[in-house]
Amino acid sequence: MQRTAVYWLIYTQTHSTFMLGLAAFASQFPSFLFSPWGGVVSDRYNRYRVTIITQIASMIQALLLAALVYFTHYTVWEILTLSVLLGIINAFDMPARQSMLNEMVKKKEDLPNAIALNSSMGKFAWLIGPAISGIVLEKMGAGTCFLINGLSYMAVITSLLFIKFPPFIPHPHSKKVLKEFKEGYVYLKNTPSIGKVVLFIASVSLLVLPFRTLLPVYAKVIFKGNASTFGYLNSFIGLGALIGAFFLASLKTDTNLKKILVINLLIFGVALGLFSHMTNLPLALFFAMLAGFAMMSQTTIANTIIQTDASAEMRGRVISLFLMAFFGLEPLGGLLVGTISHYIGTPNAILGQGIAAVIIAVVFMPSLKKTVSKKG
Repeated sequence: MQRTAVYWLIYTQTHSTFMLGLAAFASQFPSFLFSPWGGVVSDRYNRYRVTIITQIASMIQALLLAALVYFTHYTVWEILTLSVLLGIINAFDMPARQSMLNEMVKKKEDLPNAIALNSSMGKFAWLIGPAISGIVLEKMGAGTCFLINGLSYMAVITSLLFIKFPPFIPHPHSKKVLKEFKEGYVYLKNTPSIGKVVLFIASVSLLVLPFRTLLPVYAKVIFKGNASTFGYLNSFIGLGALIGAFFLASLKTDTNLKKILVINLLIFGVALGLFSHMTNLPLALFFAMLAGFAMMSQTTIANTIIQTDASAEMRGRVISLFLMAFFGLEPLGGLLVGTISHYIGTPNAILGQGIAAVIIAVVFMPSLKKTVSKKG
């Protein structure tokens, strides 16, 4: 809900695709900058406590956004500043929270299914959240979206307090933070089964995933709609992603995940190409759902491969490098796509991203031939 409200708020105030790209950049690029420290913190300290702290910080950020909109004559730059704050929080939250999955799942052969089901919860929220956000934006404004998001963290924090984890056993760390991060980079470089996947995700994040940044243009200009239209577009992407999550969770343990990764990227590219110049809203929603289905597997399969292949002592740092590729390059891509669309038009920019997806799939296909099953 918050992300939908922020993008809509900025676009309705500026009518600029560049500012949409800047909004994505502000919320995600800080995660790229601070992820090295987030990964080291995840490996050094109690991940459970780190996650609780970051969730409290996220709640405060959302409530500050609500207060800003409700009680001040806010500017776009103030919204972007608070988005930067959330990006910094996520840099420490994501490595700790993702690494916790290994501590929660007793049978490691169940880990891929757990990751897929965990992802499905997020995709379910992605399905419901934007649709509700679109309605709330129209009836009560963006401030209410931010307030609801802030209050929702009470349920998250309460849930965390009821989860029981194995006792944390601290290990002495005599090395400096940057040295530990460098070890993670060297480990990734010497483990091509993981390194190539991270490089693959980096390419997708830079050139394909930023298509979401331009959705307000489709809602307001191409489909002549409103905030609800924007919410529906996001929700149908979320519906496809939710279906994709259940599809991945149902796969057998000997499934070749890298093959699915490449095939789904091809589907992703075709779906974006068909969506790009579509003027019929129902058909556009269908292709948005197809794109969401194919998009979902990119990060979830990559996360599964990393979680199952990485050694326990390096997991936090490897995940942080994965998140750097994901969170760091997508906002840069958002800036790039926002700028390009200013000159060639939004539909042509989306079509170019679909073509880029197909090219990336073809280029990486030979290097991802080695079978990686759900057992790792």
